[in-house]
Amino acid sequence: MSSPNSVRAIFHAICLTATGMLFVAAHADSPRVIGEVKHDLSRPLRDIAASAQSVQSTPQPTAFPQRTGSAISSSQADPVAQVPSGAPVNVLVGLNFDGLSAEDTVASGGPFVPPDTNGAVGATQFVEWVNVTFEVFDKTTGATVMGPTPGNAFWNGFGGTCETRNDGDIIIQYDKLANRWVAAQPVFAAPFMYCLAVSTTSDATGTYNRYAFSFGSSFPDYPKLGVWPDAYYATFNIFAPTFSGAMACAYDRTNMLAGNAAKTICFQQPKSVGSVLPSDLDSKTPPARGEPNFLVDLADSTHLNLFRFHVDFTNPANSSFSGPTLIGVAPFSELCAKAADRACIPEPSPGEKVDSLGDRLMYRLAYRNFGDHESLVATHSIEGGALSGVRWYEIRDPGSSPFLLQQGTVVDPDVDYWMGSVAMDKSGNIALGFSVSSDSVDPSVAVVGRTPNDPLGTMEAPLYLVNGTGVQVNSFKRWGDYSSMSVDPEDGCTFWYSQEYYKTTGRFNWSTRIASFRLGTCT
Repeated sequence: MSSPNSVRAIFHAICLTATGMLFVAAHADSPRVIGEVKHDLSRPLRDIAASAQSVQSTPQPTAFPQRTGSAISSSQADPVAQVPSGAPVNVLVGLNFDGLSAEDTVASGGPFVPPDTNGAVGATQFVEWVNVTFEVFDKTTGATVMGPTPGNAFWNGFGGTCETRNDGDIIIQYDKLANRWVAAQPVFAAPFMYCLAVSTTSDATGTYNRYAFSFGSSFPDYPKLGVWPDAYYATFNIFAPTFSGAMACAYDRTNMLAGNAAKTICFQQPKSVGSVLPSDLDSKTPPARGEPNFLVDLADSTHLNLFRFHVDFTNPANSSFSGPTLIGVAPFSELCAKAADRACIPEPSPGEKVDSLGDRLMYRLAYRNFGDHESLVATHSIEGGALSGVRWYEIRDPGSSPFLLQQGTVVDPDVDYWMGSVAMDKSGNIALGFSVSSDSVDPSVAVVGRTPNDPLGTMEAPLYLVNGTGVQVNSFKRWGDYSSMSVDPEDGCTFWYSQEYYKTTGRFNWSTRIASFRLGTCT
């Protein structure tokens, strides 16, 4: 165990800073149509990965966080806080192994602090992508199929900055309706780009239809991606150079699957809207035909905003971005909101503080259609009393009359919980994974869950997927940007979770853990 004054707490990760003027963008009532810069068909990724550009560099942090508004704070105690007790949640753990580590990123220009820990599960593979490096695993055995590989290998031979830069803030997704992989990475140098690659088969190591879309001189911070039947929906925080509002874009999924020329239709939001998450389909059962994509962000200390994005690529003027609908929630305070310097957990050096990623919902906004109802689940880190807690929500029927079915905050009086990710299986079980840390617990990975038979708003006791044996010290006040909970598209029951932890104490030697599990009631 490391000494008590070592960091066992919350660090913060968000993206890079940017300069330049905002390109002329449409506001919420007027769509902007943006054509691709370029598209092509790649050679098999397994063949081009070895020659992907990689650079050696000294370890470095991602730049400090870019806030999008004032801190959210409430004077009320959390009425839905719960300390789960009793036996740990009935989890049947399958694979549980180490994924990428800081050491694996050195050839790709790393290591960086923090890792953007993201992963997705497909028909036969699990792909983990962490900042500048990804790896493909066999989902049955956990064996490495390909990698570790620089992230910009997806665009090797494509030309331009999608190929030559490897900036992080990545997303790997699996399109469950088409059985295709979707890789996305921004370029954080003017002209700013969003680079997308859509596989042509269910094999993550095969060929990809590749695209680049330009943001001009506007910096597209913290991009998040959701798969929907009519488009790939992405959201960004636009800085030009100060925060100009969130932007939501729909990318032409049909043409990108076919390898044809594609466009995106975007709506720029006002400064009052930031860090919006697009809904992401979590099964092979689609929403009702023509149903819009749903987007949610934090409105204030007692509300969420719910927006609806309908896209029409044939007649772009028919596209619409409507809302928000206010969803009332239990009062909460953004994590560290009451600290004057936006930080609240001491680091080893006297007087230093670390920040938390408490001003936004955590990735993903997971959607599931059960036939007789629709559900969205979401999570974020909040003040959980003296320490941090993980708030979660289930919103029912967002396409008709949305309402909050249940909510809760998972807390412990002696342990910080934060950096969560949540999803729901086909039986209605909910799994919520998060980081764990305290003066006596080195940064670890845990999961809680609930079944439809549990009382609304409650989770069963946490199960630790891995116990940390080291801490992060003197490391630029940073922790992860996000973690990743996904659901196997083949059985609809198996959750896959990817999260950061520490095996040994140091500045840049983080590890990640990948675990598959199911809640015992899913059949």
